[in-house]
Amino acid sequence: MIKNLKQQLSKELPGRPAQYKMAHAVRLNYPPPPSDAKVACVLNLLYPKNDDWHIVLIERMSTHKDDRHSGQISFPGGGLESSDTSLSAGALREANEEVGVISGDIELLGQLTDIYIPVSNFLVHHFVGKLDYTPEFIPQPSEVKSILEVPLNHLRNPDTIQRKDLKISSNITLKNVPFYNVEDHVVWGATAMMLSEFLTVVERA
Repeated sequence: MIKNLKQQLSKELPGRPAQYKMAHAVRLNYPPPPSDAKVACVLNLLYPKNDDWHIVLIERMSTHKDDRHSGQISFPGGGLESSDTSLSAGALREANEEVGVISGDIELLGQLTDIYIPVSNFLVHHFVGKLDYTPEFIPQPSEVKSILEVPLNHLRNPDTIQRKDLKISSNITLKNVPFYNVEDHVVWGATAMMLSEFLTVVERA
């Protein structure tokens, strides 16, 4: 599957239509990213465990009052830094910092469609990588509250996709939001949209 996945990632991607399958209705009306959008990179890391491929997600810490994504479930990742030699280098660095994986052991399989997050003005670049072994994750205490090791077959199960009303602030509730139920965690928004495109490519592979 990994060989086929790498081949599929080099072909034309499913893109926005696949992402929008897991988007709330208001997302369809968002404008394109502005020229001053900040650049971020995330790593979608595959690794073997218990006879299944897994991916790693993180629950972000809620200590930063200005962090618009605190407490949410996401891929390891963050803003590009001046020391990063490329977008993929930024994704690998962030994964090393946030969950302790060894960057040099990761094989990059490809890149999926970027996604703009208006609430934080980030244009996120989504990379897919692979480890040949089960890593021992080391969460970054200041950034990561918990680590979720998610079997790929769990995400491929249609019953994992659910809908609910989500209260995102004291006066804003989004109705009928699609999300992935992962260990009773709600994976929604940009992460769910990125997962949707990724899983579409997985099915092709």
